[in-house]
Amino acid sequence: MDLPPQPIFLTLDKTARAPYPRSWYVKRLIWRLLHVCVFKLPIPRGSAVRRGVLRMMGARIGKVCHIPRTVDVFHPWLLEIGDYCALSDRVTLYNLGPLKIGHHTVLSQDVYVCGGTHDYTRRDLPLIRPTNTIGSGVWIAAGAFVGPGVTIGDNSVIAARAVVTKDVPPGCVSGGNPARVIKPRVTEQRPTET
Repeated sequence: MDLPPQPIFLTLDKTARAPYPRSWYVKRLIWRLLHVCVFKLPIPRGSAVRRGVLRMMGARIGKVCHIPRTVDVFHPWLLEIGDYCALSDRVTLYNLGPLKIGHHTVLSQDVYVCGGTHDYTRRDLPLIRPTNTIGSGVWIAAGAFVGPGVTIGDNSVIAARAVVTKDVPPGCVSGGNPARVIKPRVTEQRPTET
């Protein structure tokens, strides 16, 4: 049975051609040049250089953060990373909006954090750039996808290849597609020092 043709909903000719402030396009060009010419250089133990380049572009990076040369950051000036964090190879931080990562957090290889989407209910499909927040003590395992506007609570674990589209509460293990809470994160109990 053939359905009658439907009128096209989208009017992409009405979509904003430049959704960012004009100055951001200049900053993006400078960042892309620095990314190719300095950030991606195979410098032994080059995380300090990469942290410096990101800071120069406006990122707030804590101390002793491991950032390999294969990491891709879209807008460094919208990035905040706490102390003692580790990003692994091929992590993509597509931070169209603000991205905050807490202290002692690990993003394993091929993690993709997506900080932008479009309002599909509107005909002009406007860009939406919500804030993504990844708490402290979090481990996001290999190949996981974190969607726009998601908050991952402190001390949570995101399983490999999970697709996180909703907020994750603190202290739990989540996984699957779409990700759901699987169980509480069991942590080792250390005796209190006196």
